[in-house]
Amino acid sequence: MIRGGGRWRGWAALLGAMALVAVGVALAEPAWAQTAAPAGREYGDFPIVGGRIVVWVSAQIHLMFAAFVLGVPMFAVVAEAIGMFGGEKRYDRLAKEFTRLLLIAYSATAIWGAILSFALVIIYPRFWTHMMEIFEISVWFYLGLFFLESFTLYLYYYGWERWSTGRAKMAHWGMGILLNVWGTAVMFIADSWLSYMMSPAEGVTADTPPGDIGVWSAIVNPTWMPINIHRIIANVVFGGAIVGAYAAFRFLNASTDEERAHYDWMGYVGNIIAIGALIILPFAGYYLGREIYEYNQQMGITMMGGFMSWLWIIQAFLIGVLFLAGNYYLWVGMQRIPGAERFAPYTKWMLLVLVLGVIVWATPHTMIASRSELAAMGGSHHPFLGVLGVMSAKNTAVNLMILTTFLSFLLYRRANKTPVVPWAKTGTRVQGMVFLVSSAVVLFYGIYGYFVPAVQRIGFSVYQVLAVLITIVVVVAIDFAMGRGAESRGAIRWGQMPPRSQYALFVLAVTFTWLMGLMGFARSGIRQHWHIWEVMRDTSEWAATPALGFAAQVITACVLIFLGLIGFIFWLGGLVEKPVLADVRADAGGAVALAGANADPARGQ
Repeated sequence: MIRGGGRWRGWAALLGAMALVAVGVALAEPAWAQTAAPAGREYGDFPIVGGRIVVWVSAQIHLMFAAFVLGVPMFAVVAEAIGMFGGEKRYDRLAKEFTRLLLIAYSATAIWGAILSFALVIIYPRFWTHMMEIFEISVWFYLGLFFLESFTLYLYYYGWERWSTGRAKMAHWGMGILLNVWGTAVMFIADSWLSYMMSPAEGVTADTPPGDIGVWSAIVNPTWMPINIHRIIANVVFGGAIVGAYAAFRFLNASTDEERAHYDWMGYVGNIIAIGALIILPFAGYYLGREIYEYNQQMGITMMGGFMSWLWIIQAFLIGVLFLAGNYYLWVGMQRIPGAERFAPYTKWMLLVLVLGVIVWATPHTMIASRSELAAMGGSHHPFLGVLGVMSAKNTAVNLMILTTFLSFLLYRRANKTPVVPWAKTGTRVQGMVFLVSSAVVLFYGIYGYFVPAVQRIGFSVYQVLAVLITIVVVVAIDFAMGRGAESRGAIRWGQMPPRSQYALFVLAVTFTWLMGLMGFARSGIRQHWHIWEVMRDTSEWAATPALGFAAQVITACVLIFLGLIGFIFWLGGLVEKPVLADVRADAGGAVALAGANADPARGQ
């Protein structure tokens, strides 16, 4: 229970909110902003590192914290619902601990948001005056929703024990849903600002006065909804990865079997949420990329085929690391599940598919080479590797990697179960056939894409995506039906994981944080020397998009700052409040169950 730690966090959030209000008032009134800036002044500055770096770093770290506090409530509410409707108290405890992490990080989100707001007003006064003249009304909604979200969060957390039964518990769960509604609405408003910079509404030109632009038409710009969808899924992945890293840290520092069992289970839940959402994240990214192309081909070509093309090679490598680390954690985790050994021979083949997929996905289309090397290759395209550098090969690779990861989840889920339904063998064969047909569809369109024009080839990726999505839906539906009344092969031995498995969770958190910064740079960088694409030109000394190497250094600094801060916050939170461990033992009825011996294995999945 909280003894005194909530007081300082509450004050920090309140101060952050007050700063946001103060800046919001200044931003919402153009005359005030003009008064704050000397006449004719368009840009401010910051000593040593320059103004753009200050805005970049503060925006990036604010978005990292914001992604965490928006992603965690989603699965906190789901976990609370499982505990409430399924009668499993440990899920309720888990949901509360999720929210406890959220509470601590929320103050940091507000503080970095205030820093970002001040930096924008001081360094880019003309640009922000222009933006606020368009989005003034949405700023007030944003601030109002921010207050609602803050107070709902504190009610949700501090009312957990008081409203724990009957109708009061339902009302408490309703507050959790409201928390998600407010948070999502805040994100949608902020997304409208940044997506407008990339894709202003049709008909808006450099000569259009900002006061003549309707706020709704500015909000529903062409890339607004694709970014909303992409961010919702990405936030869930990010929240799961950070929760998994937190659980791994606690697991490695645990002093009792009870703690190790609790944090092993928590890390498993964080990982399954992160990787489960990661499986569908590429589809949302593809949707966003397609809309960018639709809006402006030049912008799309800059993103995928221009100087940023090598950024996607780095992205492919990082996503490959995510898939490998997530699968590795599952495979190691199967060692604590009785009956999982029958699936062990398949892991080497799944590993082979994943490694080959990463190699293909990370193969560049053009090579960075010396003049003599280019002459030896006969051009910038390698005679063999160039074949693998096109989208037909990459789309095929990533879809097969997704299918493989989904298969890992399926085997993990079924590891200690024996289906008892009479059609179990038929159901398993049907699942296998669905996998084979889906793989064949992905491979067919991947190969066929080499024999058709590029315009037709791009459309093939839709069929590949549909094949994978249909497979996931059909196989999961069959598996749930087959799992009814399944017999257990033994209980999961929670806490009996080797330490190396926990480092996989750290890898997931660090890699995804870095990837998030990299993709943020890609989205902003394609605007090049425009504050608002083809509407407001950036005339500052930092107008050009920085080189990938320099961007990587800034992003790395942001990642280190964020992880350092969140590590400090979690450590500080542990000093003032001790979490209530999920009652794995209480649910199972004895100390032996800490290792899962008496736990319900079917539910433990």
